[in-house]
Amino acid sequence: MSAIAVTGVEKSFGDVSVLRGVDLRAEPGSIVALLGSNGAGKTTLVRIIATLLRADAGTATVHGFDVATQAADVRASLSLTGQFAAVDDVLTGRENLVLMARLRHVDAPGAVAGRLLERFGLTDAGDRRVQTYSGGMRRRLDIAMSLIGDPPIIVLDEPTTGLDPQARLEVWDAVREASGKGTTILLTTQYLDEAEHLADRIAILHEGRIIIDGTLAELKAVLPPATVEYVEKQPTLEDVFFALVGGPRAASGGAGPDTGHQSAAATTEEHR
Repeated sequence: MSAIAVTGVEKSFGDVSVLRGVDLRAEPGSIVALLGSNGAGKTTLVRIIATLLRADAGTATVHGFDVATQAADVRASLSLTGQFAAVDDVLTGRENLVLMARLRHVDAPGAVAGRLLERFGLTDAGDRRVQTYSGGMRRRLDIAMSLIGDPPIIVLDEPTTGLDPQARLEVWDAVREASGKGTTILLTTQYLDEAEHLADRIAILHEGRIIIDGTLAELKAVLPPATVEYVEKQPTLEDVFFALVGGPRAASGGAGPDTGHQSAAATTEEHR
C-alpha cells in the first residue's frame, strides 16, 4: 500500500484550472520530491492531501485513509510543515516541543522534547527563545515538531525557501534523518538540486499535470545520450562559500578558493 496515493485529482478556482488530473504515489519510507514553478499547483495539491482543501474530482489517500471521507484519520497520520516555520518566537525551543507534545497527547513531553533537541542538534539552544534562532535552526525545530507523535508521513512544502546555503544543508540533513527512521516524506520544492540530493523519486508538476515521475536516473534517461569531454575542474561558488565561512563542505575537504586548476582532468557531461 502506498503511503500517499493521488489519482486523477482536479481543482479549479473560478475559471482557473490549477490541477488537471494529477496522479502521484509515495511509497512507505521514501522521499518524493514534487517539482514545479510558482503557480504550478504544488501547494494546492499539498493542501488537498492534508485535508485543508477539497478536490473537485479524483481521489487521494494517506496511509490508506481517504482524504475526503476519513479526514480525521488522515490528520492523525500526517504532519504538514508549511513554507514558513510554525514556531512560537516567544517560547524557547524546548517549550515549543513540549507544547506540541501536549497538544498531541504524547506521554512524557519533556523527555520527548529533550530527545528531539539532541536529534536535531539543538540541545545547546534548547532553552533560548526561538526569536534568537537562525533560519536553519528555526526550520530544524519546525521539522522536529513535525515528528512528535511519530507520524508515518510528513509533507514539507518548500522547506528551504529563503534560507542561506548553510541553513539549507542543515534542513537537508534533518530530512535525511527523518527518512532514515522510516518516515515517508513528500517534499515540494523549486530547487532542482534539492530534489537531486534528497529524493528517491521526482515528479514534475507543470500546468496542472504530472508530466514525468521517476528516479533521477530515469529522468536523465529522457535526454539524448551524453558525450564525455575532459575539462579542468574549477572550484564552484559553493566550494568557495564553504571554504570561507566553514561548514560541511569545508570540513569534508571540499575545494577552497585557492584550489586553482586541478592537475588531473575531470570529466563532465554535455548533452548533444
